[in-house]
Amino acid sequence: MIRLRPTLIPTLSALALATALPTLASAQDADVTPLNADIGFIFTTFMFLVSGFLVFFMAAGFAMLEAGLVRGKNVTMQLTKNMALFSLAAVFYYLLGYNLMYPGDGWSIESVLGAFSLTSLEPVGLEGADPDLTYASVGSDFFFQLMFCAATASIVSGALAERIKLWPFLIFVILLTAVIYPVQASWKWGGGFLDAAGFQDFAGSTVVHSVGGWAALTGAIILGPRLGKYKNGRVNPIPGSNLALATLGTFILWLGWFGFNGGSQLYMDTAGNVADISRIFVNTNAAASAGAVAALLLTQALYRKPDLTMILNGALAGLVSITAEPLTPSITEATLIGAVGGVIVVFTVPLLDKLRIDDVVGAIPVHLFAGIWGTLAVALTNSDANILTQLYAIVVVGVFVCAASAVVWLILRAVVGLRVDAEAEINGLDMHELGMEAYPEFVRS
Repeated sequence: MIRLRPTLIPTLSALALATALPTLASAQDADVTPLNADIGFIFTTFMFLVSGFLVFFMAAGFAMLEAGLVRGKNVTMQLTKNMALFSLAAVFYYLLGYNLMYPGDGWSIESVLGAFSLTSLEPVGLEGADPDLTYASVGSDFFFQLMFCAATASIVSGALAERIKLWPFLIFVILLTAVIYPVQASWKWGGGFLDAAGFQDFAGSTVVHSVGGWAALTGAIILGPRLGKYKNGRVNPIPGSNLALATLGTFILWLGWFGFNGGSQLYMDTAGNVADISRIFVNTNAAASAGAVAALLLTQALYRKPDLTMILNGALAGLVSITAEPLTPSITEATLIGAVGGVIVVFTVPLLDKLRIDDVVGAIPVHLFAGIWGTLAVALTNSDANILTQLYAIVVVGVFVCAASAVVWLILRAVVGLRVDAEAEINGLDMHELGMEAYPEFVRS
């Protein structure tokens, strides 16, 4: 490395500045202000990227929530599943899912075959020679939509924790993110028949959250409950390993939801759109807060002590509930919608236990039941929504996802097996499936 003597530095700096002054002056004289047609494109693209970053951070939230709510002997398994599912979603949504979700002029043999082509996302094809300045860059839209796809897969992970094998689960994730999620999402967000029917789902209470919930419910039924969860007609609570991590995960998800709902405004090219985004943020926060408070008060009334896990899931249920329509409600209405979501969680968690459906983290009450409520609640504040159309879409998506998921789960069970053996479940999936523990210094039950 060549180091200059300190005495030479001022002289050289002055010389460089003098040399650069004509260039700086010419740059200042040039008009570098973006064209009016470009400004909306720039800001909307920027919104998608920032919102996508926030939704990406939700992957950390899911990982921490699940790591906290499973037993110590299964923490590494949950962290591995979350790392793998997001990465697989990124690969297979690119390979197939994105093109299936946006088939162009409608479903046809040509559009399905065209979905297997990668050209629409290759570097040259991201924008082409003439980008659409009325919207945003294709790359930013793809990035934002990918985050929603990955979030759907994350929902399934926690519900089936502590007894499912790693590789069958990851195979299901591939099919969920490459085919199941994109196909049903195309029916609404790809301009399909549900969109044409007038179905309203602003940011995905049904398209994202209920889909993950239906897939998780189907898997939980086929997989069966954990050993010892239900015995002699009683429900045996199985506490998680770290409620601090679960709480951290909930706050991370809460933060990420501002990108989830705010970015779904889809445009940031006018003052009106920016004002709408701020309204969405306020309503999203109000619903989450109300869901947490409702769960806090209700568990105190029912059990004489507040239940932290219910409070955490109450906040998440409030967020899911407002996701279908975070713009049209007033703050008061958003608060009430979120509060109902919190109440739903408190009553449906024990309902699943009565049905002997073992959901380790409460993903099904949060994402499925609160997602159904949020989708129906759209009709309360959005004049464009019809309650029967909303219900029709819920049923259509539910039937499709349950049928498709059941086929995949049953084939996997028959071919490679879904569940670890009893000894592995008792000793923990960390050592059996991965050969490493999250907390090797401690003996975990």
